Amino acid sequence: MHEYDWLLDYIEPLSPLPTFLNPSEKLKEKVKCILFDIYGTLFISASGDISIARQQSKQTQKLKNLLDRYQINKKPQIVLDDFFSAIDTEHKRLRKTGVDFPEVEIERIWSRVLEIEELDAARAFAVEFELIVNPVYPMPNLEKMLSGCKRSKVLMGIVSNAQFFTPYLFNWFLDSIPEDLGFTSDLIFYSYKTGYAKPSPLMFEAAAKNLRNMDISAHSVLYIGNDMLNDIYPAKLVGFKTALFAGDARSLRLRENHPKCQNLSANLVITDLVQILDLLQ
Repeated sequence: MHEYDWLLDYIEPLSPLPTFLNPSEKLKEKVKCILFDIYGTLFISASGDISIARQQSKQTQKLKNLLDRYQINKKPQIVLDDFFSAIDTEHKRLRKTGVDFPEVEIERIWSRVLEIEELDAARAFAVEFELIVNPVYPMPNLEKMLSGCKRSKVLMGIVSNAQFFTPYLFNWFLDSIPEDLGFTSDLIFYSYKTGYAKPSPLMFEAAAKNLRNMDISAHSVLYIGNDMLNDIYPAKLVGFKTALFAGDARSLRLRENHPKCQNLSANLVITDLVQILDLLQ
């Protein structure tokens, strides 16, 4: 991370918290493509997802310092209230246009809340805010798993709730862009680009379409994520095989009381990313 010395103020090593689930045996069918969620799957997320835990977002002193540096003369709690209110308002507006699970462009939200006209400044603030409220760190064996998948020549993609700064995680921690790590650009889908967040099936349908154009059928695709509703449910809707990543208790979301998850199961359970390499043998 030598190019990103400023990150040292924010990033500290995180270790996953054990879960009660055990890994299951590998699939019978050959896997031709693996699609990944990011937060809580490839990267440890202290809040379990991208900026979802409002109750964990009240790092008052750190937020005050951030606001002071950007010369924003507002109290942290007021800024937080305005921020989440602006997101709710935008979600409501987008739902009225027919978007079932809308995603916002977070820099535009911050530009509005902080009254910053320059979008680059709003982006810089958004990055630091996210690192304060949602510390992240690579899952154990992330680099080993990605290297092994790349050597095996299995196709890799991403379908994830994300913001503009999400791809930066690969630069910060692995000194590479996703494509150089083995991800196929036509199989990378971020919610902030599509305007639809999981559990909407839209990104999964787009991935399935691109895979069909590559002569790869849905049943030979494995999607890996930590959330039964946001990941396993929409992946199964389009016919993908699914693996529930249960490697960190912070982010494991079983959603057992949700109507769409009560009779839902994943094809596999994975508790360590390195187990993915066994699927390719």
